[in-house]
Amino acid sequence: MKGYLEQLPKLAAQAKKENQKYFQHLKKRTPKNLDYIMQELHGKEFEKTDCLTCGNCCKTTSPIFSEKDIERISKYLKMKILDFTNQYLKRDEDDFMVLKSAPCSFLDLNTNECTIYDVRPKACAEYPHTNRRKFIQITDLTIENTFICPATFNILEALKKQLPLDLNKK
Repeated sequence: MKGYLEQLPKLAAQAKKENQKYFQHLKKRTPKNLDYIMQELHGKEFEKTDCLTCGNCCKTTSPIFSEKDIERISKYLKMKILDFTNQYLKRDEDDFMVLKSAPCSFLDLNTNECTIYDVRPKACAEYPHTNRRKFIQITDLTIENTFICPATFNILEALKKQLPLDLNKK
């Protein structure tokens, strides 16, 4: 996995323009069963992918923390909301609450396990978002996630094989 993770940013960068063009065409004629196809591809990929062997998302990026996430995690940690927020979070340039630092403060670096797994942010629970409904709405996020998540990269490559488009057409 380590070697693949080192190659991933280069592979994702090489595929980025093609992926953007692919999704641009897919948005023009979105198949009615796209969500179903994505859920199938997601399921197949995660049958063979163990996030605990990677943890790159937790090591390099921050999820968005909603108010509900903050309340739930603060309670779990037996902290006041303000104390939790001051200790762990900051507002980013888009005005979202995110972690102050990476890797995630709640990641056990020895095992890649989340120490707050049962109450983790919704964004973490849903990551990498490749099996969500209305998938076509998050194609930009998916392309960005190919730089971080090997499973996302593999799912997108599998999608392009399963639903090939003629990208040479205008």
